[in-house]
Amino acid sequence: MAAAELAAVWLTLKLAGIVTALLLVIGTPIAWWLARTRSRLKGVVGAVVALPLVLPPTVLGFYLLVAMGPNGPIGGLTQSLGLGTLPFTFAGLVIASVFYSLPFVVQPLQNAFEAIGERPLEVAATLRASPWDTFWSVAVPLARPGFISGAILGFAHTVGEFGVVLMIGGNIPEKTRVVSVLIYDHVEAMEYAQAHVLAGGMVAFSFVVLLALYTFNPQHLGGRRG
Repeated sequence: MAAAELAAVWLTLKLAGIVTALLLVIGTPIAWWLARTRSRLKGVVGAVVALPLVLPPTVLGFYLLVAMGPNGPIGGLTQSLGLGTLPFTFAGLVIASVFYSLPFVVQPLQNAFEAIGERPLEVAATLRASPWDTFWSVAVPLARPGFISGAILGFAHTVGEFGVVLMIGGNIPEKTRVVSVLIYDHVEAMEYAQAHVLAGGMVAFSFVVLLALYTFNPQHLGGRRG
């Protein structure tokens, strides 16, 4: 690979790793609440989380671009903090990717938490375990398959993003140009040999991801877009 391809691969892996870590931190309490709550807001929150599954990436990217721009609420906040604006920066890519990949982590975790049932939690309560101890010592270990699925799907989905990252990050070499955008560049320039190398790598990566999910956690794959 040339330097441009290696830089894009490294940036893509770096982005996916950071986003996956953030998604697990953010998505776990959301999934736990959705799995346990009886609030009337459950449907609303669940629908908001799942929006990226049905929204065209360019639509989500457009509204994030507006929100992060100089006249948007996020952009106004970052400017007031002396951070400038987030569009066309790596930090902007991270935030946009968290929004876009959120359901791919929350939904497997929610399914795993719901599959635990009430009995293990009730037993822990009778042993005088606090809600915090019950969550970490009972719920998290039992929901391990959901964490594995969520991490794999979140990472893979971030690696394969195109529309959102192009809208938010643009195409800045070594700063915001990820593999999917570089493939598009090669195709536009009719550089099919270079596009084949990167596209073939993406196909192989996707196959390995699906093989891992089918092998280690098949029950959480059915009916889910990856």
